[in-house]
Amino acid sequence: MDLGVDLSALIGGNIAVQRFEVNQPQIILEMDRSGRGNWVFEGMGGADAAPTEASSGGMPAISLARALITGASLRYIDHAAGTDITIEGVDIDLAMLDAAGPADLRLSARRGGQTGRIEAQIGSVSSLLAGNVVPISATLSADGSQMSFEGRAGLEPLAAEGRISLESSRLAPALALAGITGAEPLAEGARPLTLGGQITLAPAGSVHVRDGVIGVGANRIRTALDLTLSGERPNLTGEISADTLDLRPFLAGGASAPSSSGGAGWPTSRIDASALGLLDARIGLTLGPVQTGFANLDSVRGTLVIDRARGVLELAEVRAFEGALSGEVVANNRSGLSVGGNMRLRGVRLLPLLQQAADFERLTGLASMDVRFLGSGASVDAIMRSLSGEGRLDFTAGEIIGFDLAGMLRNLDLSYVGEGNRTIFESLTGSFTIQNGVLNNPDLALAASRVTVSGRGDVNLGEQILEYRITPQAMRNAETGATLSVPLLITGPWSAPRFRLDLEGLAEQRLGEERERLEAAARAEAARLEAEARARLEQRVQEELGITREEGQSTEEALRSGVEEAARDGLLRLLGGGGATPDAPAGN
Repeated sequence: MDLGVDLSALIGGNIAVQRFEVNQPQIILEMDRSGRGNWVFEGMGGADAAPTEASSGGMPAISLARALITGASLRYIDHAAGTDITIEGVDIDLAMLDAAGPADLRLSARRGGQTGRIEAQIGSVSSLLAGNVVPISATLSADGSQMSFEGRAGLEPLAAEGRISLESSRLAPALALAGITGAEPLAEGARPLTLGGQITLAPAGSVHVRDGVIGVGANRIRTALDLTLSGERPNLTGEISADTLDLRPFLAGGASAPSSSGGAGWPTSRIDASALGLLDARIGLTLGPVQTGFANLDSVRGTLVIDRARGVLELAEVRAFEGALSGEVVANNRSGLSVGGNMRLRGVRLLPLLQQAADFERLTGLASMDVRFLGSGASVDAIMRSLSGEGRLDFTAGEIIGFDLAGMLRNLDLSYVGEGNRTIFESLTGSFTIQNGVLNNPDLALAASRVTVSGRGDVNLGEQILEYRITPQAMRNAETGATLSVPLLITGPWSAPRFRLDLEGLAEQRLGEERERLEAAARAEAARLEAEARARLEQRVQEELGITREEGQSTEEALRSGVEEAARDGLLRLLGGGGATPDAPAGN
């Protein structure tokens, strides 16, 4: 340590430090549980002290032309918050011509392999050390980031309020200085990150932002946020709103849109979801148009909840594609990334949805759907291949673009495929299950003018391949009601599916139809033979027993009546001497 003072000022009762240099000191700043710091000494200033004059029982006036500390080790202990932080390589340069007046401070420190710098102007060092709140203007910088503050601050307890601004093109160096290591969380398209607003650092250690505006790339987000640091992780609560929002830089490895079809498959780049573990949060969302890269949303109203690296987006209402969506989407990065959801769609237009989500332009109509899904993996490709779930869909008033099913069946001509051909339907319904990235639909039902369709098969979501069989039934003759049913196979990549007749299925169908025809003919022949046998039996009974069947009377009834008449006649003859009564008909 090297100390130089003004001797004449010292004789006069004041301390004028002209030079104060310290090399490699160990500095410990410590706050007790009541919030009192070990840098506050009794008698040094205060609200009633007169720091510019020597006073009996107090410290003399101090001025400091320059204090220079190099290579220091700075340890900060807060017994109330339970924190103990050590920063190495601290350099401090302080100029204070009057303890009661302003001071200029320059500080640099190294931590986590990064260097941070602070430049500040302090309104009054003596008042600050005495625990008062004083005006402060400060600039903090790290590699790729700079933050400024203009307002007031105090040390006992530690508190501040004022206007803050931040601009960053890289967050990882600043996070390393704060003791948070990991990959760069700021995507290329999200740069620069900016922040402006009114900030308050409360004595309890919480941070509050009001009238905040966050810039993330081209996005401008209005905020009212509260951050607490006392728990295991920082906890963020508040409200976020934006007139427009572009999320494409944060999804699918920063790609502007997912590679969906055309043979390229899903993106295989690793998804960095480490940001989910930086803090816990509960944030209300009110957003205007949102671009996600796979679906453009008109508006979003919901809540984002993050708890121990598990994020849940609760969607109260999402307006998109002229319809509405609600439900929740989950991203869990606690032990590897997994995503899931439980969604409900009502009245959504299919063509723009499928165009954006899967580059698929072969289906139009209004859709309602319920779907539950879960997938895991480090990339979009891995997640799509692992998907499981179930759901149901109901489409109305739409078209299947690319082939005319009714024309194909009526004319037995496969050329009704391609541009200009379409199948208009009234309804399309079905349910499905998903296992290992393969969607299975066993009960597709389509109703259209002069044609109906049933279908079943698989859609391999991971491979983007169709393996589907539909059985359409078209009316060939409206007058006779004659129909034609021809099974059709749809196979291959969904970007360029192949349509062909299912000849094996057609043969099975023809065999089934022939079997039904033969069974019907056999039933008719058996009925004819039974009728002939019954007729011969009736004739023989009439001839041998003399019984005549009256109109409307069955053979059994005629036989029973004849037997009863014969028995009665015989009994009367036995009792009356063998004659018939006048009223009784003579027996035959």
